[in-house]
Amino acid sequence: MNPYVLAILLSSLGLGTTLTFASSHWLLAWMGLEINTLAIIPLMAQHHHPRAVEATTKYFLTQATAAAMIMFASTTNAWIPGEWDMNNMSSPIASTMIITALALKIGLAPMHFWMPEVLQGLDLLTGLILSTWQKLAPFALIIQMAQAVDPMLLTALGTMSTLVGGWGGLNQTQLRKILAYSSIAHMGWMIIILQYAPQLTLVALGMYIFMTSAAFLTLKTSSATKINTLTMIWSKAPTLTATTALVLLSLGGLPPLTGFMPKWLILQELAKQNLPITATIMALAALLSLYFYLRLCYAMTLTISPNTTNSTTPWRTQTPNPPLPLTLSTTIALGLLPMTPAILMLAT
Repeated sequence: MNPYVLAILLSSLGLGTTLTFASSHWLLAWMGLEINTLAIIPLMAQHHHPRAVEATTKYFLTQATAAAMIMFASTTNAWIPGEWDMNNMSSPIASTMIITALALKIGLAPMHFWMPEVLQGLDLLTGLILSTWQKLAPFALIIQMAQAVDPMLLTALGTMSTLVGGWGGLNQTQLRKILAYSSIAHMGWMIIILQYAPQLTLVALGMYIFMTSAAFLTLKTSSATKINTLTMIWSKAPTLTATTALVLLSLGGLPPLTGFMPKWLILQELAKQNLPITATIMALAALLSLYFYLRLCYAMTLTISPNTTNSTTPWRTQTPNPPLPLTLSTTIALGLLPMTPAILMLAT
């Protein structure tokens, strides 16, 4: 892609998200979401592969549907008080519709069906943008709206997303689909705690972005898109293999890695709010996700590729040094747990 075009598209992505962040007016927020969607579509379709075009079409249709729902609901709400201010949600039906549309935008269950299919058709870097940056603008609106929405709806969306995210990833062999289900499960953890401690939602979102970035950048460096490919990395880049296994375990939420922090704090807060059943369901759903992360770790570090060759294969081929973003995101994804008190102080 032409670097000038790429610069315009990436700056439009930034502009759309910033516009939504800064808005307190529904029309401006909707405009930011639309700029965001239109800026990523050329990035998704840049390879001209039939799968990429199909993924782009699916993404466009779902995002356009969600945007239309947001516009309809905010117009309906504006009839009652006569203004478009976000903090003045008078109609419960409009609030429910907007939360449903935003859930469709970020891929929360049961509106998640587009997410694995779209991510599977994209290259890894565009998939990284879709899994991280594209979640920020809708999440900003969800956080602003949370107090005006029925708590039962948020709890139902959160528990369903963690269960579906864990269950759906169990039988996958494609790494991008596994990361899509991982994304759905993490979104569920963020939504479930939103009404009780919004700062924990922000902490969980920040940790998720770093861990997912580390996972995607590792796969990009090793050009892996299937589990079979993972089995061949260990002979080429042993250090990268070790850190990747730890990043995946961090995504699963194992101590003493960074990913344990948001899950621990969220379960603690749910217990404080006298919701032991919800906390138990969330903890058990996390075990489902942990299973498929362990499956990836097993494939990477404890198996030898079944491919046999008659020629002499080199023990270790030359691999490029990991770039700075990968090194930085991996370090954050692995070692931030001791910083929990400081992060909590910053968040509150």
